[in-house]
Amino acid sequence: MRNSYARISGGDGDAIDLSGHLNAVRRFLTKRAPIGEVDDLVQEVALRMQTRRATDAIDNIDGYLFQVAQSVLADRGRRDTVRHRSAHDSLEEIHHPVEDRSPERVLQGKEHLAQLIAAMNDMPERMRQAFVLHRFEEMSYAAIARHMGISVSAVEKHIMKAIKHLAGSLR
Repeated sequence: MRNSYARISGGDGDAIDLSGHLNAVRRFLTKRAPIGEVDDLVQEVALRMQTRRATDAIDNIDGYLFQVAQSVLADRGRRDTVRHRSAHDSLEEIHHPVEDRSPERVLQGKEHLAQLIAAMNDMPERMRQAFVLHRFEEMSYAAIARHMGISVSAVEKHIMKAIKHLAGSLR
């Protein structure tokens, strides 16, 4: 693994090659963090090693790196707790698809609406009235029955016939 963090100053002027060590850190972090976060955590470890201000040489580079990795994990855990990260939902395309409004789709929608209006105009008056009161005015069957002076059963039949009529006209 060669990257810009692969070599750091060892404090005594000598450069330390981290490339072999970061692979071990990656394995360490893979066992303790979600796989999607491992690359960021490895980069954070390497960044902390790069920006450390110690003037002393590191005697045990492996031990020191794993201590830094453990510190990065602890810091991430504290940040996640404070920010309530587990309570957040991700904003991904699959959860919030973008609606495609092509000119063709808009035209199809207008044509579909025109077909529905024509089909509703073809209905008998009482059937259309019962349907409109229920679907658009959100009246209950009992309220429609009282309003139209018919039985609830008659309202049910009118609405059922209206739905069948509309479904048949859209084929």
